[in-house]
Amino acid sequence: MISTSDESRLPARSLLTPPFTGEDVDIASREVLQQGFFHVEALTLRHRLFEGGWSDTVRRELHCRHGAVGVLLYDVALDSLVFVEQFRVGAVDDSSSPWKLELVAGLKDRDESEEEVVRREAQEEAGCTVQELTRLHRYYPSPGACNERVTLFCALVDAAHLGGVHGAADEHEDIRVHVVPFADAWELMEAGRLDNAMTLIGMHWLAGRRASLRALPEHARRFGATTAQ
Repeated sequence: MISTSDESRLPARSLLTPPFTGEDVDIASREVLQQGFFHVEALTLRHRLFEGGWSDTVRRELHCRHGAVGVLLYDVALDSLVFVEQFRVGAVDDSSSPWKLELVAGLKDRDESEEEVVRREAQEEAGCTVQELTRLHRYYPSPGACNERVTLFCALVDAAHLGGVHGAADEHEDIRVHVVPFADAWELMEAGRLDNAMTLIGMHWLAGRRASLRALPEHARRFGATTAQ
């Protein structure tokens, strides 16, 4: 159904307020199809339509996950990012490799704040101590089928001595840490080696802010930017 009404050409600022809320969804039933660390539900529902009335009753499967938190670790002095490399089961059929280069990230437990998750994961996955955090974005990676919501931060760190293999043994993690100059990281991205949403979002954010971050005198003093070019 295609509409060409004037209402479909509203000014962009009006999009700040969604036309509908959760109350405009009528859920008839929720059935748990699989229960584990993650679980899958089948929802029978209908929802309001833009041109009025209600949709037909439909069945939708929902992958339920904990909220996730990630952090772009950037060294101002070295103009370098910290990536972690590890096996990812979601990429097990990837024709290139199921080992992926990513930002540090983890799942949020109910009793942890997002900032606490970032600091814990940075230490566990990269041996990196994180202090101040800047929140970049909060987004749904795949809202068509999954309720996971990701919060992405940036932290300015000293990466001069980072590297090696890390990870929590009780979680069977085998994580290798890489400190990569920004120019090289950009080449990796353009070559398709950086191919997950969180890392791509972080890279494009940093591309727009990198010069200003490196120019701030307080960052130069605090992160030893005497080595910066």
